[in-house]
Amino acid sequence: MESRFRIEHDFLGERKIPAAAYWGVHTARAVENFPISGTRISAMPDLVRALAHVKKAATRANADLGAISRERADAILAACDDIAAGHLLEEFVVDVIQGGAGTSTNMNANEVICNLALEKMGHPKAAYDVLHPNDHVNASQSTNDVYPTAVRLALWFAIGRLIDAMVALRGAFEAKAHEFKDILKIGRTQLQDAVPMTLGQEFLTYAVMIEEDEQRLREARALIEEINLGATAIGTGINAPQGYANLACQYLAEQTGVPLKQAANLVEATQDTGAFVQLSGVLKRVAAKLSKTCNDLRLLSSGPQAGFGEIRLPARQAGSSIMPGKVNPVIPEVMNQVAFEVIGNDVTVTMASEAGQLQLNAFEPIMGWSLFKSIQHLARACHTLQKNCVEGIEPNREFLARRVRESVTLVTALNPLIGYEKAALIAKTALATGGPIDQVAESLGIMSRAEMDALLVPEKLTQPMRLAAPVHPEIAPTGTKTA
Repeated sequence: MESRFRIEHDFLGERKIPAAAYWGVHTARAVENFPISGTRISAMPDLVRALAHVKKAATRANADLGAISRERADAILAACDDIAAGHLLEEFVVDVIQGGAGTSTNMNANEVICNLALEKMGHPKAAYDVLHPNDHVNASQSTNDVYPTAVRLALWFAIGRLIDAMVALRGAFEAKAHEFKDILKIGRTQLQDAVPMTLGQEFLTYAVMIEEDEQRLREARALIEEINLGATAIGTGINAPQGYANLACQYLAEQTGVPLKQAANLVEATQDTGAFVQLSGVLKRVAAKLSKTCNDLRLLSSGPQAGFGEIRLPARQAGSSIMPGKVNPVIPEVMNQVAFEVIGNDVTVTMASEAGQLQLNAFEPIMGWSLFKSIQHLARACHTLQKNCVEGIEPNREFLARRVRESVTLVTALNPLIGYEKAALIAKTALATGGPIDQVAESLGIMSRAEMDALLVPEKLTQPMRLAAPVHPEIAPTGTKTA
């Protein structure tokens, strides 16, 4: 009966490894040492894919430069292609939170690639005298250049999906802005009535806010295109052959289609995590603004009878276990919660970056995990906000029209003609008496109802307008003299 285990060793001693496992002793020790989050790096398929691409590029360069044989290189390349395509994802078993600056993740990749390549060469797993995870798969490399390069590449892939999700969400807001372009409402400042606007203008603002952040994300993504592959341990390139760094970077860019470039100073690049801090800050900005937008949607839809009640969000589920018929704004609420998480992740990234010492930052695993969570959750939240909320929003047209007709804020448009104080008197009297502003203005002898009606056309109050001459010479701003 075939054994269910094989024995592998490192300089610390021997370990029993499941016979079917593609990972080996270094991975086994990491699993024992870091039972932290319960989440394996297989939860980040972008990272596993990126690791495969990095190992493939390194192997191509090594083969070209004679650092490993062509036979070994061909087997490693075939294994990398399989893993980049998604095979053996379940073999990446170390925890996402780990000590060692990512060494456990790098060795997990080295061992899986090595054992898969051995099978392709017709050898059993762990035949490391034929092909070795360190000597061959990891040739000319260190965790300190492989891991940050793979994290940056994986983040680049993930950011692209977040941008796509934001573009789709922006499109949904733009469509609603067009649909609502002729619906008048009263704008607000500090939650108090301000001046008229259209519901379309309000929704277009949300689209513009998203578009601005799409550009900020593209800028942040450009910063992570600079990689330190070829730096090996601290940036000096020790143990790598002449020309390896340039060749490996060239191959990695070619394989992935990502415009990667070698850092100008590899010693600096190996210790500097500023690009992660920058990206995290942009993600925080995206989260904060999307959360503000969702706060607005919750306010504008509050009610339906005792709140703002200006829009209706699509009903997605029953809102209460005790109150029949209640519907809650659950989709904006989930975006709010994702935003809270992203802001917390930004604190983690900031502290981890600050904690780096000398020639290496040992805390890139938590930075990578925090950034991956922020990007993934924001992308999913954007998708559900678009599909399950924004696309189904409806305006409360009759209610909005009534509020505009009754609003005393329309007197703001009279300021250039009668002055602030007379306009304020009209507003104050209308609020005190409950009378419409045109009647109040006439009763105060400031302006006739016909003149008021001609001036206070709500459709004209949502765009800049040319100042007109006073209706009567005697109706002049307070404090001025008339001829």
